[in-house]
Amino acid sequence: MTAVRVLIADDHGAIRVGLRLILEAADGITVVGEAADGATAVRQAAALRPDVVLMDIRMPGVDGIAAAQQIVRAGHGAVLVLTTFDLDDYVFGALRAGAAGFLLKTVDPATLVDAVRRLATGESVLAPEVTRRVLDQYVRLDRSLAATESAHSARLAVLTARELDILALVAEGLSNRQIGDRLTISVATAKTHVSRVLGKLDCDSRLQAAILAREEGLV
Repeated sequence: MTAVRVLIADDHGAIRVGLRLILEAADGITVVGEAADGATAVRQAAALRPDVVLMDIRMPGVDGIAAAQQIVRAGHGAVLVLTTFDLDDYVFGALRAGAAGFLLKTVDPATLVDAVRRLATGESVLAPEVTRRVLDQYVRLDRSLAATESAHSARLAVLTARELDILALVAEGLSNRQIGDRLTISVATAKTHVSRVLGKLDCDSRLQAAILAREEGLV
Protein backbone atom coordinates (compact mmCIF):
# COMPACT_ATOMS: atom_id res chain seq x y z
CA MET A 1 0.00 0.00 0.00
CA THR A 2 1.10 3.56 -0.69
CA ALA A 3 1.92 5.45 2.50
CA VAL A 4 -0.43 8.22 3.58
CA ARG A 5 1.39 11.52 3.10
CA VAL A 6 0.85 14.10 5.85
CA LEU A 7 1.69 17.79 6.15
CA ILE A 8 1.73 19.27 9.68
CA ALA A 9 0.83 22.96 10.11
CA ASP A 10 1.20 24.43 13.60
CA ASP A 11 3.05 27.50 14.85
CA HIS A 12 4.40 25.65 17.92
CA GLY A 13 7.51 23.66 17.15
CA ALA A 14 7.04 21.31 20.08
CA ILE A 15 3.57 20.36 18.87
CA ARG A 16 4.85 19.70 15.36
CA VAL A 17 7.57 17.45 16.79
CA GLY A 18 5.04 15.56 18.90
CA LEU A 19 2.66 15.04 15.99
CA ARG A 20 5.50 13.90 13.74
CA LEU A 21 6.67 11.35 16.33
CA ILE A 22 3.15 9.94 16.70
CA LEU A 23 2.49 9.69 12.97
CA GLU A 24 5.86 8.36 11.90
CA ALA A 25 5.62 5.62 14.53
CA ALA A 26 2.52 4.33 12.74
CA ASP A 27 2.69 1.94 9.81
CA GLY A 28 1.84 3.39 6.43
CA ILE A 29 2.08 7.10 7.33
CA THR A 30 4.81 9.50 6.23
CA VAL A 31 5.19 13.14 7.30
CA VAL A 32 6.27 14.95 4.15
CA GLY A 33 6.54 18.47 5.53
CA GLU A 34 5.88 21.01 8.25
CA ALA A 35 4.64 24.60 8.29
CA ALA A 36 4.61 27.21 11.06
CA ASP A 37 1.98 29.47 9.48
CA GLY A 38 -0.95 29.31 7.08
CA ALA A 39 0.79 30.84 4.08
CA THR A 40 3.59 28.29 4.30
CA ALA A 41 1.05 25.50 4.70
CA VAL A 42 -0.67 26.55 1.47
CA ARG A 43 2.63 26.64 -0.41
CA GLN A 44 3.77 23.32 1.04
CA ALA A 45 0.46 21.65 0.20
CA ALA A 46 0.73 22.84 -3.40
CA ALA A 47 4.31 21.61 -3.69
CA LEU A 48 4.08 18.35 -1.75
CA ARG A 49 0.47 17.30 -2.49
CA PRO A 50 -0.12 15.53 0.84
CA ASP A 51 -3.10 13.27 1.36
CA VAL A 52 -3.88 14.91 4.71
CA VAL A 53 -3.01 18.28 6.24
CA LEU A 54 -3.08 18.56 10.04
CA MET A 55 -4.04 22.20 10.53
CA ASP A 56 -3.84 24.37 13.63
CA ILE A 57 -6.38 27.22 13.60
CA ARG A 58 -4.56 30.06 15.34
CA MET A 59 -1.39 30.82 13.41
CA PRO A 60 0.35 34.09 12.50
CA GLY A 61 -0.43 35.77 9.20
CA VAL A 62 -2.77 33.54 7.22
CA ASP A 63 -4.74 31.60 9.84
CA GLY A 64 -5.72 27.95 9.64
CA ILE A 65 -9.22 28.65 8.37
CA ALA A 66 -8.07 30.71 5.39
CA ALA A 67 -5.31 28.21 4.67
CA ALA A 68 -7.74 25.29 4.86
CA GLN A 69 -10.08 26.96 2.38
CA GLN A 70 -7.29 27.53 -0.13
CA ILE A 71 -5.96 23.99 0.23
CA VAL A 72 -9.36 22.34 -0.09
CA ARG A 73 -10.45 24.45 -3.05
CA ALA A 74 -7.21 23.67 -4.85
CA GLY A 75 -7.59 19.96 -4.15
CA HIS A 76 -4.22 19.78 -2.42
CA GLY A 77 -5.23 17.54 0.47
CA ALA A 78 -7.93 16.78 3.01
CA VAL A 79 -7.71 19.10 6.02
CA LEU A 80 -7.98 17.81 9.59
CA VAL A 81 -8.23 20.70 12.03
CA LEU A 82 -6.80 20.40 15.53
CA THR A 83 -8.71 22.48 18.04
CA THR A 84 -9.76 22.96 21.66
CA PHE A 85 -13.16 23.20 23.33
CA ASP A 86 -13.07 27.00 23.52
CA LEU A 87 -12.63 27.52 19.79
CA ASP A 88 -16.10 26.59 18.49
CA ASP A 89 -16.43 29.75 16.39
CA TYR A 90 -13.19 28.86 14.66
CA VAL A 91 -14.40 25.31 14.13
CA PHE A 92 -17.51 26.61 12.35
CA GLY A 93 -15.28 28.65 10.08
CA ALA A 94 -13.17 25.58 9.35
CA LEU A 95 -16.28 23.59 8.42
CA ARG A 96 -17.38 26.34 6.05
CA ALA A 97 -13.90 26.29 4.56
CA GLY A 98 -14.32 22.60 3.70
CA ALA A 99 -12.23 20.93 6.39
CA ALA A 100 -12.86 17.20 6.45
CA GLY A 101 -12.94 17.09 10.22
CA PHE A 102 -11.46 18.18 13.50
CA LEU A 103 -10.05 16.65 16.64
CA LEU A 104 -9.17 18.03 20.04
CA LYS A 105 -5.47 18.68 20.64
CA THR A 106 -5.70 16.28 23.57
CA VAL A 107 -6.53 13.39 21.23
CA ASP A 108 -4.76 10.11 21.98
CA PRO A 109 -2.21 8.81 19.43
CA ALA A 110 -4.33 5.86 18.25
CA THR A 111 -7.32 8.10 17.49
CA LEU A 112 -5.14 10.59 15.63
CA VAL A 113 -3.60 7.88 13.48
CA ASP A 114 -7.01 6.38 12.73
CA ALA A 115 -8.36 9.81 11.78
CA VAL A 116 -5.50 10.45 9.37
CA ARG A 117 -6.08 7.10 7.70
CA ARG A 118 -9.82 7.71 7.43
CA LEU A 119 -9.37 11.14 5.87
CA ALA A 120 -6.95 9.66 3.35
CA THR A 121 -9.77 7.36 2.15
CA GLY A 122 -12.23 10.23 1.75
CA GLU A 123 -14.03 9.96 5.07
CA SER A 124 -14.60 12.66 7.70
CA VAL A 125 -13.82 12.73 11.40
CA LEU A 126 -15.30 14.76 14.24
CA ALA A 127 -14.14 14.58 17.83
CA PRO A 128 -16.79 12.34 19.42
CA GLU A 129 -16.95 14.54 22.52
CA VAL A 130 -18.37 17.44 20.56
CA THR A 131 -19.89 16.01 17.37
CA ARG A 132 -23.56 16.72 18.07
CA ARG A 133 -22.88 19.99 19.91
CA VAL A 134 -20.83 21.39 17.04
CA LEU A 135 -23.20 20.33 14.28
CA ASP A 136 -26.33 21.45 16.10
CA GLN A 137 -24.85 24.80 17.05
CA TYR A 138 -23.48 25.27 13.54
CA VAL A 139 -26.97 24.87 12.12
CA ARG A 140 -28.41 27.42 14.56
CA LEU A 141 -25.70 29.98 13.89
CA ASP A 142 -25.73 29.51 10.15
CA ARG A 143 -29.48 29.75 9.58
CA SER A 144 -29.27 33.54 9.28
CA LEU A 145 -26.73 33.14 6.50
CA ALA A 146 -28.35 30.16 4.81
CA ALA A 147 -30.40 30.26 1.66
CA THR A 148 -34.17 30.04 1.93
CA GLU A 149 -35.80 26.77 2.90
CA SER A 150 -37.15 26.33 -0.60
CA ALA A 151 -33.65 26.75 -2.00
CA HIS A 152 -32.37 23.99 0.27
CA SER A 153 -35.24 21.75 -0.82
CA ALA A 154 -34.32 22.42 -4.41
CA ARG A 155 -30.77 21.29 -3.69
CA LEU A 156 -31.96 18.04 -2.13
CA ALA A 157 -34.39 17.49 -4.99
CA VAL A 158 -31.44 16.52 -7.20
CA LEU A 159 -30.87 13.41 -5.08
CA THR A 160 -32.49 10.06 -5.70
CA ALA A 161 -34.25 8.20 -2.88
CA ARG A 162 -31.17 6.03 -2.39
CA GLU A 163 -28.92 9.09 -2.31
CA LEU A 164 -31.15 10.69 0.35
CA ASP A 165 -30.66 7.55 2.43
CA ILE A 166 -26.91 7.85 1.91
CA LEU A 167 -26.96 11.52 2.91
CA ALA A 168 -28.84 10.73 6.11
CA LEU A 169 -26.28 8.08 7.03
CA VAL A 170 -23.41 10.45 6.29
CA ALA A 171 -25.06 12.95 8.63
CA GLU A 172 -25.08 10.28 11.35
CA GLY A 173 -21.31 10.09 11.00
CA LEU A 174 -21.16 6.61 9.49
CA SER A 175 -18.07 5.51 7.58
CA ASN A 176 -18.29 4.01 4.09
CA ARG A 177 -17.98 0.53 5.60
CA GLN A 178 -20.76 1.23 8.11
CA ILE A 179 -22.98 2.62 5.36
CA GLY A 180 -22.32 -0.51 3.33
CA ASP A 181 -23.25 -2.73 6.25
CA ARG A 182 -26.42 -0.74 6.97
CA LEU A 183 -27.61 -0.85 3.34
CA THR A 184 -26.15 -4.28 2.50
CA ILE A 185 -23.93 -2.94 -0.26
CA SER A 186 -20.17 -3.10 -0.81
CA VAL A 187 -17.79 -0.51 0.58
CA ALA A 188 -16.87 0.50 -2.97
CA THR A 189 -20.53 1.04 -3.85
CA ALA A 190 -21.06 3.07 -0.68
CA LYS A 191 -18.04 5.23 -1.52
CA THR A 192 -19.38 5.80 -5.03
CA HIS A 193 -22.78 6.85 -3.69
CA VAL A 194 -21.20 9.24 -1.18
CA SER A 195 -19.01 10.84 -3.85
CA ARG A 196 -22.03 11.30 -6.10
CA VAL A 197 -24.03 12.92 -3.28
CA LEU A 198 -21.21 15.34 -2.49
CA GLY A 199 -20.90 16.25 -6.13
CA LYS A 200 -24.61 16.87 -6.62
CA LEU A 201 -24.78 19.03 -3.48
CA ASP A 202 -21.56 20.89 -4.35
CA CYS A 203 -20.12 19.99 -0.95
CA ASP A 204 -16.36 19.90 -0.39
CA SER A 205 -16.60 17.41 2.46
CA ARG A 206 -18.86 14.91 4.18
CA LEU A 207 -19.18 17.36 7.05
CA GLN A 208 -20.69 20.03 4.83
CA ALA A 209 -23.15 17.44 3.53
CA ALA A 210 -23.96 16.43 7.10
CA ILE A 211 -24.68 20.05 8.02
CA LEU A 212 -27.03 20.43 5.05
CA ALA A 213 -28.81 17.20 6.02
CA ARG A 214 -29.34 18.52 9.54
CA GLU A 215 -30.64 21.83 8.23
CA GLU A 216 -33.15 19.89 6.17
CA GLY A 217 -34.25 17.76 9.13
CA LEU A 218 -33.10 14.46 7.61
CA VAL A 219 -31.56 13.48 10.98
